[in-house]
Amino acid sequence: MKQLLLGNFAVARGIYEAGCEVVSSYPGTPSTEITECLSEYPKSDIYCEWAPNEKVALETAIGASIAGKRAFCAMKHVGINVAADPLFTASYTGVRGGLVIAVADDPGAHSSQNEQDSRNYALAAKLPMLEPSDSAECLEFVKAAFELSEKYDTPVLLRLQTRVSHSRSLVEIGERIVPEKKPYAKDSAKYVMIPVNATKKHAVVEERMYNLDVDFFNSSLNQTIYNDRKIGIITSGTAYLYAREVFGDSVSYLKLGTVNPLPTDLLFDFGKTIHNAGGTVYVIEELDPFIENKCRSIGAFDVVGKTDVYYTEKLFTPLYEYSQSYLREKIQNDTETNAVSYKIDNIPPRPPVLCAGCPHRGVFHILAKHKLFVSGDIGCYTLGAGAPLNAIDTTVCMGASISGLHGFLKADPTYAGKAVSVIGDSTFIHSGITGLINSVYNKSACVHIVLDNSITGMTGHQNNPANGKDIYGDPASAVDLERLCASVGVEKVSVCDPYDLGSVEDTVTAHLKYATETGLPSVIIARRPCALIKGIKHNAPLTITDCKGCKGCLKIGCPAISMKDKRAVIDETSCVGCGICKGLCNFGCIK
Repeated sequence: MKQLLLGNFAVARGIYEAGCEVVSSYPGTPSTEITECLSEYPKSDIYCEWAPNEKVALETAIGASIAGKRAFCAMKHVGINVAADPLFTASYTGVRGGLVIAVADDPGAHSSQNEQDSRNYALAAKLPMLEPSDSAECLEFVKAAFELSEKYDTPVLLRLQTRVSHSRSLVEIGERIVPEKKPYAKDSAKYVMIPVNATKKHAVVEERMYNLDVDFFNSSLNQTIYNDRKIGIITSGTAYLYAREVFGDSVSYLKLGTVNPLPTDLLFDFGKTIHNAGGTVYVIEELDPFIENKCRSIGAFDVVGKTDVYYTEKLFTPLYEYSQSYLREKIQNDTETNAVSYKIDNIPPRPPVLCAGCPHRGVFHILAKHKLFVSGDIGCYTLGAGAPLNAIDTTVCMGASISGLHGFLKADPTYAGKAVSVIGDSTFIHSGITGLINSVYNKSACVHIVLDNSITGMTGHQNNPANGKDIYGDPASAVDLERLCASVGVEKVSVCDPYDLGSVEDTVTAHLKYATETGLPSVIIARRPCALIKGIKHNAPLTITDCKGCKGCLKIGCPAISMKDKRAVIDETSCVGCGICKGLCNFGCIK
């Protein structure tokens, strides 16, 4: 039976059909839907969970694999930075039950803080990596990854990209087949990575990568398609689909599904075939010149790509996503060396904004009003950096707001009482707690604000250890943030309602004073559920009567408020009646 499936749903289906029994992930766009979809299968078949962060998720999956069950872990590209510690060591220990790790890259940084290329992790950790181009391959490659994992005693990485994860194509649905559990047997030499064991396992890893290189030469996951040999294209993933749409059967292709180790002999044979026919070999890949560097290291043929080893100028850009029009311009006009813009310029921009009724908005308004230095973090609240709030000074990575503020104040103590950090409840659990401990242990005058909206908002409303529900929506033990902060030594912890601007302002002012007087850290928990959580009851929408046009209500940037004929109006279908705007009107026109 065939179904039209999102790439992420196809990955989930492949995991299910492969007989995987344990799944642990942390939500991160564009990978989130994989685990969400898996949680809809019967619990008796496959156990799923949201872990506090990617490191914990991967360690959980490793543990399940050692116990003899097939296991899976998903994350976005920046998540693999968090999971890198267990990832590199798991390459040495190997597996018992098959272990597959999906990493979803985000060329164009649609929902990310960088355009990191995760293939470099596969190379550095010496792990095999597969890369599907469409939904059908997502299912097929996942099943192949579990087989490779157990055949070669290794974790296997599955590289996804935004356009593969979030595009649909036809998929052939199969039956679930659960392999027999491999019984655990104590094996310290394999699983205890002390130096004497690790040095021996390094040799095993190197031999494994060599054998994989040889094996991938004949792998059905790679496709060699010879048409006209004037142009040969080496590519993988989404870039292959772009190239096929542009050039069809008018050129030859080496479409790689195994991107680490890249099959040396296969690259050599294709490159020499095209060159012997007097053709040109192009390497088309988004982000880093990963495949291109491998081709150049072989040294037997020239390639055209994004480095200037053989050409005075690079042809392809290492930036952004590619597109059909971009490839057409570049290859059919290959004397043009400057990267062309493939973005459509006549569409007005639609920058993301905090939702109507977002509880973070009031906090940011107060922080901006007092002109405080704000160390920001990753989540919905990062949107507080945009106009008209302009409230956030820095955003680096998950959890960096707390640690970053500590370092900022150690470098410049004059900002004590004039600086705060902001972090969401899910991000605080993910990687903020250790930063809080550091600021307590090493005594800095930090005011840390936990924006507790009772959900993991930016990735689509996943539960987390702070809201008392598990991935299935069932009751779970909830972290008590107030007690947690007190337990690590924070002496001043306050809770305020971010809809109450007066309370927020008083609380922030009191904590800034405490920081100045004591030189010690404190925590404010701004608690109000996300306005979009299903079941949340809202007040009646507000209206504006006899508006004077002062524009005071626009200072908070609420998308439910706009100007019409020089007067402010409220969209009653968007307004949730939070009342934040009422306190900003200079004439009391909002009712």
